[in-house]
Formats: sequence, structure tokens, C-alpha cells
Amino acid sequence: MGGFFGVASKNDCVFDLFFGTDYHSHLGTRRAGMAVFGKDGFDRAIHNIENAPFRTKFEKDANTMKGNLGIGCISDYEPQPLIVRSHHGTFAITTVGRINNVEEIVKEIFNKGNTHFLEMSGGDINATELVAAVINQKDNIIDGIKYAQEIIDGSMTMLVLTPKGIFAARDRLGRTPVVIGKKDDGYCATFESFAYLNLGYEDYRELGPGEIVVMTPEEVRTVGVAGKDMKICTFLWIYYGYPSSSYEGVSVEQMRYNCGAMLAKRDNVEVDTVAGVPDSGTAHAVGYANQSGIPFTRPFIKYTPTWPRSFMPTIQSKRNLIAKMKLIPVHDLIKDKKLLLIDDSIVRGTQLRETTEFLYNSGAKEVHIRPACPPLVYGCKFVNFSRSSSEMDLITRRVIKDLEGEDANVENVLNEYTNPESDRYEKMIEEIRKQLNFTSLRYHRLDDMIESVGIDKSKLCTYCWDGRE
Repeated sequence: MGGFFGVASKNDCVFDLFFGTDYHSHLGTRRAGMAVFGKDGFDRAIHNIENAPFRTKFEKDANTMKGNLGIGCISDYEPQPLIVRSHHGTFAITTVGRINNVEEIVKEIFNKGNTHFLEMSGGDINATELVAAVINQKDNIIDGIKYAQEIIDGSMTMLVLTPKGIFAARDRLGRTPVVIGKKDDGYCATFESFAYLNLGYEDYRELGPGEIVVMTPEEVRTVGVAGKDMKICTFLWIYYGYPSSSYEGVSVEQMRYNCGAMLAKRDNVEVDTVAGVPDSGTAHAVGYANQSGIPFTRPFIKYTPTWPRSFMPTIQSKRNLIAKMKLIPVHDLIKDKKLLLIDDSIVRGTQLRETTEFLYNSGAKEVHIRPACPPLVYGCKFVNFSRSSSEMDLITRRVIKDLEGEDANVENVLNEYTNPESDRYEKMIEEIRKQLNFTSLRYHRLDDMIESVGIDKSKLCTYCWDGRE
């Protein structure tokens, strides 16, 4: 994923930019950067944040950078913001999104005279550089942003910093958010709405799908109108979003309470306590406990002094090890207990299986699992939910393959595996339960999850659960 923060201020913006960007550290672990424009022109800093938090890496930069316009980002992959010199003049750009048709766009740009792109260490083209190249195909930045939104398959939200102001553009179908805050001396644009609250900003407005605005210290002016259709990522509420954020007016924390309550309403399991996998399942578990009357406990405590961020390394073997190291058990709350454990989702199942085995080894009588969303059956192709190269990384797809047979065309029956009323769905759930050694397993239903959000389904992206675009 990734996050961003931008500031247009009558005064120096670096303090707000530094802390506003830092408030997005839960969205990425690889790279971070800040770019500002002031009387001395553009200045930029990019650092690797894999081994140290954003504040540690950027503290010196924050003390030396000066400017009244600035953008910052936390990135899970590519280095950014980039500073680009083109026929538009010099500008800085940061992006959040996913480009599925990279090769097609690169070929088109080469055919129009672009000579090269710099490869990153993994051999990929920096997506932000590619977006800048697309913008440069047009006569002005506004038309360039619109062109990028038009030709990119996937999603692309961006901030573009120019000497005259900051362009903020939400992706064409609004899969990721852009929120504007306001205070006396300027405006800010952010992915997470909570990021500006402690900096003195008030809620101003959210951009609509595909909307483009230019933000200066004096105003926020629309230069590209919002579209009518929206498909915001529902997983923002389930997992990605920080608890104190809200999207489209819906609180993340409240939605998670709603999720847990809806799970409890459909459940009749007899357990001693309800717990959430820290931190992704905690709020869902509170909602379940409040609705069911079953006590909420914390049999695991997350060790935050050295593992403060929720994301993991990209190498799966390290992810599994660190997931185990982060959670410290409280044996008195585990031994001889029937536990109901809620996590945001089950992707591969590896971590939750190891957690369950540890609970049994620590004396738990039973471990019942209640994921806060339906089974993930389709790999996301709209935002960087995961960089997995294959849908077979999903435990659901591996189980479906085993149930249907090696040579079966499972695409013809996937709709049955996403229908909680079908026999195939029940067989898939039971097989997952057995493989992961749960006492029982019951997923959140899609209709209940949508009700938990409270937004019409037509405006929500649910592709990873039902395959519907």
C-alpha cells in the first residue's frame, strides 16, 4: 500500500509535513520521502525505513528543509517523491496505486519518443516515474493527470508539487481516499483523515472519485470534476485503515465494532473469552464481546517498543518469524480456556495456524477462529493489497484446487465457493479448518460486512471476496 501527506501553507510547512507523513507509517515499510518548495527552490529527501522508523530517519532533514509547499509519502516499494524536470517545468510527484498495464504504457511512451526509464533494484520500473512520464505526454499537468487516470489499468492517486501549488488527484474510481484539511494559514491533503487532527487542521472535505484539485495556501480549487461511480476498497475498513480514520464519513473503528457485532449475531459457539489478534483483530473482537456478552481478554500482547508498525517484511519466511516474535502470550489467560480468536482475514493461513498451535501448546482447550471478512478468493488487482505473484498463495485457492482436482477449470465454480449458502463453500471452510487445526471456523458473510460499513454495495470494491469488478 502506501500513504501520503501534502501541505500548502502561508508559513513554513515542514513541521506539519514531517508529522503528517509520519502518521502514515502503518501503511508501508520500505521507503519514505519528503519534497518541499520554497524561496530556494525544490529540496527533497528519501530514506530506507526498513530498519528504523520515519521520524528517526528524517529528523535531520526536517530541521534543514524549508518551504511553504511540500509533499511526503510512506511507500511499501518504490522510492519517492520524485523530482522531475520537463516541459511543464520542475515538479515533484508521489503516488499510491497499482498499474497492471505497465508494459503497454511503457511501449506507448517509447513510441512517442521517450528514451529510457531507470530500473529499480528488482528490475521493475518505478511506478511514480512512469506516472510522471504519462503526465508529460500532455501540454499541461491537469490534462496529463487526466490522461494518466484514463490509461492506467488498476488505480492511481497522486500528489504533484509545483512552484504554484499542489495538485491532488484521487484515482478514477476512488479506490483509495484523498481528504483535505484546513486551518488559518493553509490546507493539507492526506490519505488518512486523522493525520492532520493534532496539527490544528479541521475537516474540509473529501475528494470524489477521479476528482483533481489544486491546493494553494489560499484555496482548494477543483480543476477536474469528480465522477459518479465509486469503488472504494472495503479492506481499508477491515484492515488497512488506522482506527482513528474515517472514509466516506464512515469511522474505521466503529465499522470494526459493527463487524464483530454482526459476527456474534450469527454465532452460537460456547467459549470462555473473546480475543483479537493484535492489532488487526482487536476492534472486531471488542464488537463481538459487546454484542455477545462474552468477556474480552488479551491472551496475546503486542511488543510495540521494537515492533511498532503493523506491516511486515516482504520475504514470507521473515514475515512468519516476525509475526511470532511480535506477540507475547499471557499464559494465565490461555490455560484451560475455550478461546474465540478474531483476525482481520486469513490470507495464506500460515501465521494463524502457528498461533493456534501455540495456544494449544499453552494449554488452551479450544480455539475458535472468526475472520472479520469473507474468504479471500481473488487476488486484488486494483490496489497493492499484496505483491503475491499468484492467487495460489491464498489458502482458499489451494483448497479449492484440492477439492476440484488438478485438471479442473475452477473458474466455472468459483461463484459457488463465494456463496455461504452453497455446499462447495461449506466443504472449503471445513477443509481450511482441518488444515489450520481450528476447533471451529466461521467467516464474516459478505452481506453482513457490507451492512457493517453502511455504504451501498455499488460504491464498494468487494472483488477479492466475490470476483465482481
